[in-house]
Amino acid sequence: MRTFVAAADSGSFTKAAPLVHRTQSAVSMQMQRLERDLGRTLFHREGRGVALTSEGDVLYRYARRLLALHDEALIALGGPRLHGVVRFGAPEDYSTRYLPGALQRFAAAHPGVQVDVFCDDSIRLRDKFRTGELDVALTTEERAGTVDSRPLPLAWLVAERGAPVDRRPLPLALYHTGCLYRRNALAALERAGIAYRVAYGSPSMTGVLAAIRAGLAVGPVAVGTTMEGCRLAMPRDGLPNIPPVATRLRVRQDAAPALPEAFAGFLRQELALLP
Repeated sequence: MRTFVAAADSGSFTKAAPLVHRTQSAVSMQMQRLERDLGRTLFHREGRGVALTSEGDVLYRYARRLLALHDEALIALGGPRLHGVVRFGAPEDYSTRYLPGALQRFAAAHPGVQVDVFCDDSIRLRDKFRTGELDVALTTEERAGTVDSRPLPLAWLVAERGAPVDRRPLPLALYHTGCLYRRNALAALERAGIAYRVAYGSPSMTGVLAAIRAGLAVGPVAVGTTMEGCRLAMPRDGLPNIPPVATRLRVRQDAAPALPEAFAGFLRQELALLP
């Protein structure tokens, strides 16, 4: 499975070979055997490279999960016994979306570690990280491009029934000034020439979602956000596309880096930031 994932990620048996400490021919033979055992074609051969077939893509998703569980088991049984406190900061929507799964798996591997969670906007979280008040921080950035960052697509969230998408000025439910979701959403409306008004402002995701669910306003959220009674806007709603932002994971490397780095590893799996 590790060889299979390396080949899929690198797009080449040759490039995968040094990653798994094998020769190119050994990687090729392993993949041929895997395809034979499964009775499925996993790779398209494209010149000197390879690409996953649709069936290979299905196996890839399972393979990543299997390897993550394997690595977690090794940490839990044979890794260092970590103790102490990790101070983690993230915006509220990130905490509810990514943190539960990571916390559950981290607690199983490191039961002696206490995780203190601080929810705030990204501006204040960056400041707290710089001043040493946080060990690990997950923040919203303008764009991806740094290590441990990835694009985060945005979309409009509207009520399933009675969403005011045709009302002008368009009523909005937004985070307070300084939020990149807010900035990009307003810029998209201005480019599209759609008049709007900020009907509801809140520093809390709960407050924003409550106004949207009630059909009183629409608002920008990360794609993948779900809320009973709400849906993501569709083309027929006539709302403009919102430019994406990015998420970035920050980890302290000073003092005792083993504990923050261990916690960050579980977050990377949850955020799909693994190499």
